[in-house]
Amino acid sequence: MQQVFAPWRIEWVERDENDVEIEECVFCELPNRGEDREFLVVARNDHAVVMLNNYPYNPGHVMVIPNQHTADYRELTDESLLGHAKLKQRTFDALETAIGPDGFNAGLNIGEGSGGSIDHLHTHIVPRWEGDTNFMPVLSDTKVIVEALEDTYERVHAAFAEQEGATVPDSDTAVSFE
Repeated sequence: MQQVFAPWRIEWVERDENDVEIEECVFCELPNRGEDREFLVVARNDHAVVMLNNYPYNPGHVMVIPNQHTADYRELTDESLLGHAKLKQRTFDALETAIGPDGFNAGLNIGEGSGGSIDHLHTHIVPRWEGDTNFMPVLSDTKVIVEALEDTYERVHAAFAEQEGATVPDSDTAVSFE
């Protein structure tokens, strides 16, 4: 039997699933609870938020989520569309500063057949490195994530905080942009 040690995941395994009660939409509710670090919200503007993915494909895997609740990209208002796009630009810059990938995969899951599990539009941005695919996913259907989410949060939050126009209330609150 192959073993991959990821001791930081014990917090997720032992969580009480009733700790985070969601009434409607996780992407509408969590960014507005005032507990940005706990819910992995690293940055925001008036029209979108950036959250680390709870199940990252690679360190730095984030989602840029418009505040406007819709599953259809074509329904975004002009303001939401522009705010979402501007925050994506800042996200690429922050990830380059924080973790220095060789490239990115970025995309949306739209429609039931796309594999998306949350009915609120969001763009995945996954940092990639040359050679980051190895035998683990191919032979054992296992992906090794080399950094704890808390450490990634620190690095990405700090990189957003360095950007021009950033407002940083404290290290537990998402970096804000106009």
